[in-house]
Amino acid sequence: MTHFNEHALEMAIMELFEKEGYIYTSGEEVHKELSDVLLRDDLRAYLRDRYAEQGITSIEVESVIARLTANVGGSLYENNVHTYRLITEGFAIKREDTSKADLFIELIDLCTEANNIIRIVNQLEIKGLEKRIPDGIIYINGLPMVVLEFKSAVKEETTIKDAFMQLTVRYRRDIPELFKYNAFVVISDGVNSKYGSLFTPYEFFYAWRKVEATDKATDGVSSLLTMVQGLFRKDRLLSVIKDFVFLPDSSKREQKIVCRYPQFFATHKLFNNIRQHSKLNADGDGKGGTYFGATGCGKSFTMLFLTRMLMRSREFASPTIILITDRTDLDTQLSEQFGTAKKFIGDDCVVEVESRAKLREYLAGRTSGGVFLTTIHKFTEDTQLLSKRANIICISDEAHRSQTNLSLQVRQTESGVKRSYGFAKYLHDSLPNATYVGFTGTPIDATIDVFGDVVDAYTMTESVADDITRRIVYEGRAAKVLLDSAKLQEIEKYYQQCAEEGTNEYQIEESKRAVTQMERILGDPDRLQTVAEDFIAHYEARIAEGSTVEGKAMFVCSNRAIAYNLYKKIVALRPEWAELPTNNVMSLPQYGMVAEPLTTYGNAPLPIERIKLVMTRNKDDEQELYDLLGTDEDRKKLDIQFKNPKSNFKIAIVVDMWITGFDVPCLDTMYIDKPLQQHTLVQTISRVNRVYPGKDKGLVVDYVGIKNNMNTALKRYATGETDADSVETIEQSIAMVKDELDILRRIFAKYDYKTFSTGTPLEQLDCLNKGAEFAQTTKETENLFMGHTKKLKSAFNMCCNSEQISAVEREDIYFFCGVRSIIYKLTKGETPDAAQMNQRVSKMIEEAILSESVEEIIQIGNDKENLDLLSEEYMERLSKLKMPNTKVKLMERLLKMVITEFKKVNKMKGTDFTKRLNALVERYNDRSDSAIFADEVLTEVANQMAELLKEINKEKKSFNELGITYEEKAFYDILIAVAKQFGFDYPEDKAKILAGEIKKIVDDKSKYTDWAKRDDIKAELKMDLILILAEYGYPPVTNDEVFKEIFEQAENFKKYN
Repeated sequence: MTHFNEHALEMAIMELFEKEGYIYTSGEEVHKELSDVLLRDDLRAYLRDRYAEQGITSIEVESVIARLTANVGGSLYENNVHTYRLITEGFAIKREDTSKADLFIELIDLCTEANNIIRIVNQLEIKGLEKRIPDGIIYINGLPMVVLEFKSAVKEETTIKDAFMQLTVRYRRDIPELFKYNAFVVISDGVNSKYGSLFTPYEFFYAWRKVEATDKATDGVSSLLTMVQGLFRKDRLLSVIKDFVFLPDSSKREQKIVCRYPQFFATHKLFNNIRQHSKLNADGDGKGGTYFGATGCGKSFTMLFLTRMLMRSREFASPTIILITDRTDLDTQLSEQFGTAKKFIGDDCVVEVESRAKLREYLAGRTSGGVFLTTIHKFTEDTQLLSKRANIICISDEAHRSQTNLSLQVRQTESGVKRSYGFAKYLHDSLPNATYVGFTGTPIDATIDVFGDVVDAYTMTESVADDITRRIVYEGRAAKVLLDSAKLQEIEKYYQQCAEEGTNEYQIEESKRAVTQMERILGDPDRLQTVAEDFIAHYEARIAEGSTVEGKAMFVCSNRAIAYNLYKKIVALRPEWAELPTNNVMSLPQYGMVAEPLTTYGNAPLPIERIKLVMTRNKDDEQELYDLLGTDEDRKKLDIQFKNPKSNFKIAIVVDMWITGFDVPCLDTMYIDKPLQQHTLVQTISRVNRVYPGKDKGLVVDYVGIKNNMNTALKRYATGETDADSVETIEQSIAMVKDELDILRRIFAKYDYKTFSTGTPLEQLDCLNKGAEFAQTTKETENLFMGHTKKLKSAFNMCCNSEQISAVEREDIYFFCGVRSIIYKLTKGETPDAAQMNQRVSKMIEEAILSESVEEIIQIGNDKENLDLLSEEYMERLSKLKMPNTKVKLMERLLKMVITEFKKVNKMKGTDFTKRLNALVERYNDRSDSAIFADEVLTEVANQMAELLKEINKEKKSFNELGITYEEKAFYDILIAVAKQFGFDYPEDKAKILAGEIKKIVDDKSKYTDWAKRDDIKAELKMDLILILAEYGYPPVTNDEVFKEIFEQAENFKKYN
């Protein structure tokens, strides 16, 4: 097994690609310039073949390549957006024979797979700022479309996270040109294989777990097979590149979305179903189908991918798309997304429609195209015909709620009998020949009547297994706030009555008597007082234990009166929560997190309270409530504030608003005190399932007894065909805490940590530091310890309020989590979960870290002018540290900092020192658990690290002996090293003078602030360098490689100085 290294994995993956029909080429066999990332021979061959009939000439082929490779300036992201659009949209070139029309070029034939040259290349050397060798690159017609990086699954200390860092940090920095053409990247260790765009955070990299849509999802080694056979089947890869990589028209951040496998399959299935059922066909019934996708799984992007496919399809001849939601906030959400997707969709007309009359106006003069977003309620204004066209497709979001009612309703009013229809009736009468498609997280029978059968489904259970959403944990607290068992029975009776009346929520809610009775129990003042007290205790305990990522909580009440009364009771107990903060930024130590209570809107800052009541105003509301609720505009601001993780607005009390279709990724706690039914219940609890850094699970706290109803609803909407539980109980979290504690206590069996609980503050500190040292005895022990403490903390976050966790167990949890934080800080330089930790331990860790001077490294790094002096002083102090593992980790961080700064001036020497440091770190990581040998290795490594720093600082001063400047020495070193590398002699005195001349040229060109984006300045710099080198007879015989090395040092110097 030890022989299965990265190379063996790489070759196994190459074989899998060969089986899919890819041409395999070893990087050693590729003939190209080291700095070139294209396979130009493939590109030329494809263009000559594809445009043979049009008589493409050699000059025209070269002009295509010139257009593709032209530097457009800007960041790597901007370059990628520009180049990727050239690849997927095509472009026209002028003909050599000017009498001919322009020739439209498609660099990849995205429709006919056989017309392309698809190749997988491994170990291809590429020279940028540094020489790098990616493990695998997929080339299509010579364009590097996908980059793959592998890590060995056998080495415990390497993970696919390392592969992610290598691609997104090292390769991105050193060989950016490779990623100019990139569609997405892949990281794999043979067991875990994930993909994502280069600009995507690690949390949003996903596995492709199915080959066909009907397959069962796979994990482990077989997930590598499903990725190669599923995502990289050649026609699939072309489809993903063509329609499933979204780049917004403009974005404040680097945003690039690659589809996940459920989105890919759903889009293709819906597209084919629409084609089959469209009324463009003689036998079409207009039922495009229903997509059942778990809440939070990215349905709006599936709609976007479907819209692109439909708009670009020749069969539909550019249809008109109408996107319909049932609420204004959903409409706004979709408008924001589709509004920045005009280029992606391929239509400039993407409009939010404010009225039915306006929609009629838009449709009147139009025979094709256009994307219109509207709410279903705008269709009730009248039933007049909007359009008879059959190339209109209505895509309905959250189609389970209000868009499915076709029936007539008759009501007696003061002015006589009034007839009204369900929304769907208005819709169908307005657009009789349109095709209707429904998207829902919770389908009901009526959905299928209107939109057709479920074409594809993706359940909550699948979504959690794919890490697309987080698992939900259920905690029942009804008994704590309703001690009268007769009242509990009454609530259960209510649920039973609802069940007997049918599963349709709208029928259930007609049972006014039952609802009134229920609300009388829930609104009882004494009960509400108990709920308020329990909520505060529960919420504050989660904050104190660092069990919530940003402290965001939502409390769902049964009706407006109950919500207002609860708000008043909470505020009476915690008046400061409803006060406007006065400072721009207020840190609340009792909550262990920094908040931003002032967020600017226009020029006016908006101070905001910690708790808000979020409901619509009624004209009959009492003055105090009326003022408290504010206008629609105020509520829009609250929406933005609640979604802002750092805003001081942490607790939202709601009734109906925000419980469906409202995305707040950092929300991790939902308190429910409302008898919710069926799909509304699933939609509500799903508010806490979104992915957010540091959030492992979402917690649902139940004050009303929804458990049985929740289980029934989840069976129907969440698990699909599997029997897996989509929601954990708090008991499962408690069991996991106890199991993980047991494992960690065994790991620490030979270490006595009693003083952590019983000792003086100094003894407790010492216990934590020595505990960190013990956990790092070997790399294997360290990895084991870090893994189990992560699981322990994740489970404890869910059940920190439980009385089943004893005081002794809590102390042990604090100890193990504290040790983990110290090790993390030593290794990574920041504590990942400082806010997510018990406050007492959090303070101790800060002290422990200060006591070992970890913070001083950061301070040293900030003082660039005195870095040499400070680093030597600090290294001297480190060498006296009693704890060897801590010592080595800190020495490593100090050296990395010093070398990084040195490299900015002298790239070549800096690279040499980096290699030497890496060798020492590798030696340290291979330490054994034999105390004698481990001590020897640790002492040796620490001594060599101290020596290495001395050498670096000596090297930095070596320019004095030569009589040249520090900066000139960098060019002198490269001149001497290149002469040695290419085997020619060059006098040292002459090299000193030449180094000074090169430095002058580089300084001259650096005066232009935009030099990095200007090809003319770069070309001028190269020409000046070639001339000065020739003048000084360097090298004696012209050699391009020699020039390249010197240009790179010049570029590096110019970049940082």
